[in-house]
Amino acid sequence: MTAGSRILAMGHYQPSRVITNDDLASTLDTNDAWIRDRVGIAERRVADGESVADMATFAAEKALATSGLTASDIDLVIVATCSAIDRCPNVATRVADRLGINAPGAFDVNTACSGFSYALATGDHAIRAGASRNALVIGAEKLSDITDWSDRTTAVLFGDGAGAAVLTAVPDGEPAGIGPVVWGSTPEKGEALKIAGWQPYIKQEGQAVFRWATTALAPFAIEVCEKAGIAPSELAAFVPHQANTRIIDGIVKRLGLSPEAIVAKDLVESGNTSAASVPLALSKLIERGELPSGAPVLLFGFGGGLTYAGQVVRCP
Repeated sequence: MTAGSRILAMGHYQPSRVITNDDLASTLDTNDAWIRDRVGIAERRVADGESVADMATFAAEKALATSGLTASDIDLVIVATCSAIDRCPNVATRVADRLGINAPGAFDVNTACSGFSYALATGDHAIRAGASRNALVIGAEKLSDITDWSDRTTAVLFGDGAGAAVLTAVPDGEPAGIGPVVWGSTPEKGEALKIAGWQPYIKQEGQAVFRWATTALAPFAIEVCEKAGIAPSELAAFVPHQANTRIIDGIVKRLGLSPEAIVAKDLVESGNTSAASVPLALSKLIERGELPSGAPVLLFGFGGGLTYAGQVVRCP
């Protein structure tokens, strides 16, 4: 048993192909101004020939390279995804095999856009319980595989990518670097965003999801801070799921952040990458040096299901 875990390092990966709003406007009845005004997205990355497992592996390699650990130190791999095409073997075992991780616990988590926070909490719980010492937690999506590119209501939203975190147990006497999770769902509204059936496309009741996100979620984000013993005004950054700038702004207004707090808006250049969006945005902030080591950051994912989860973490 241990008092908790902390994030040692982050890593991310995005494919090289960029699709701009103008590119979409050439085939859809839409335009750059409409997309920016409604959702805040300017461009998104789309994978050509790269799978969910490929992108997850690339992000994990980057995180491991800066963590001070090697593949032989990892004993648990968790991948959050809702877009993996194969049901078996899961993405986690494929990542473990490619990285040369020997005999880890390995499983996937599917709570769509809240998936990384669910997976991070699960990795933290495993370390707290003594079932793991060092864990690799990844959010990875190839949403381009399940996007109907002729549907202007969804084609403008989604992108591909991956983000990864290396977790380790904190030494005795040191505070945990990952706070208690607040997670839950609104299953009676779960059909509002779905990837259902055989060879499916993403389907979304946009207004219903928007209303849920802007009216129901802020109290849960505040509860995350309360459980972590920190006031929202003390946060260095807020990294929510990158769904829509209007949703993000609506939650921020109710949080009471300090004027200096950073609010991640990676969706402008990445689109909505579902389970990858939170670790992708956090990894970029850390890589750019915008967050110092030990800075408290509120992570908060929400989406399909309708599910939500969040925790306060300390930057590596």
